[in-house]
Amino acid sequence: MENQTLQHYLEKGVKNTVKNIARASFKNPAESLFLASFAKSRGQAEKARTRHEGDGLHIPPFLIASITHRCNLHCTGCYARANHLCTDDAAVQELAAADWRRLFSEARQLGVSFILLAGGEPFLRPEVLAAAAAFPDILFPVFTNGTLFKASMLIFLKAHRNLVPVLSIEGGQSFTDDRRGPGTHARLMDAMAALKNAGILYGASVTVTRDNQALVTSQPFLDDLESRGCAAVIFVEYVPVCAGTAALAPTSADRHALIQALDERRSQNDRMFLIAFPGDEAASGGCLAAGRGFFHISPTGDAEPCPFSPYSDTNLRNHSLKEALASPLFRRLADSGTLTEDHNGACVLFEAEDQVRRFAAEGPALP
Repeated sequence: MENQTLQHYLEKGVKNTVKNIARASFKNPAESLFLASFAKSRGQAEKARTRHEGDGLHIPPFLIASITHRCNLHCTGCYARANHLCTDDAAVQELAAADWRRLFSEARQLGVSFILLAGGEPFLRPEVLAAAAAFPDILFPVFTNGTLFKASMLIFLKAHRNLVPVLSIEGGQSFTDDRRGPGTHARLMDAMAALKNAGILYGASVTVTRDNQALVTSQPFLDDLESRGCAAVIFVEYVPVCAGTAALAPTSADRHALIQALDERRSQNDRMFLIAFPGDEAASGGCLAAGRGFFHISPTGDAEPCPFSPYSDTNLRNHSLKEALASPLFRRLADSGTLTEDHNGACVLFEAEDQVRRFAAEGPALP
């Protein structure tokens, strides 16, 4: 019954996501045409997931893929740098574009509808973006700092509507530049103007802290983003991966206030798609990581529960996505009940780091 309830929750979420993105793009004929085609593909993907579910294999509709460890910024409190996912070490061996092409193909066959591309800065891997563009039946939100848009990339994005840029912004100029570096906010404004002028659907990602929550959930802030052509905003609750930053993490009361604020904004304006991550875990019966709703692929191919939980016993250079979903680590997390436990912070796996590390080391790993 739990799997059936979870499956219903996920399928409903996918349908609503597509519907809300389509509503946000109704003034853009090219985007609307693409999304109509994608909605048909999404239905086929749902049928594939349902078939697998009947065979006892749960396929999450989402994946998160960090396609590079490199980034041109050094943002304060960056989880990727704190977890050594993002480094300046050129010697780190990233998955080749051919590896990613294989994984995207496997994802399509399994019925995955969304693959969130992250990093590092994903626009530093244009060859991987080109590989993703070849799969129009998968939607690829590309989480970017927004500082690397060139004319050639705008042409590329306009030709491949399944790649949707999601620009990271922390609020106004002071919040954004304090975290991401002087001048970053101005470059973001230029990027948004270029995307709007090119007629490219894009969204924004906001890391929500106790300091900026009131601003980034305010109607004036959202109205300003909408006026710049932004169609969706993803609110990501800050996880204190860096020592000494626990005071920035939203409390339970803050998270409740966030959900209430977003519900109010949605009732006032249905032209923008607003979503919080991880959001209300009670509705999904717990954390969606480790294959329940998604899992994370590192730049070197490690299958990890979540970007905030960088532990693995399975590498996708030598294993398929289907094998990764059956990894000992993921099975132990599910069997132990860790994913559905009550917790104080935004991320149950971050709080259970010692346990996740122990599960990953217990073996046997896949050969």
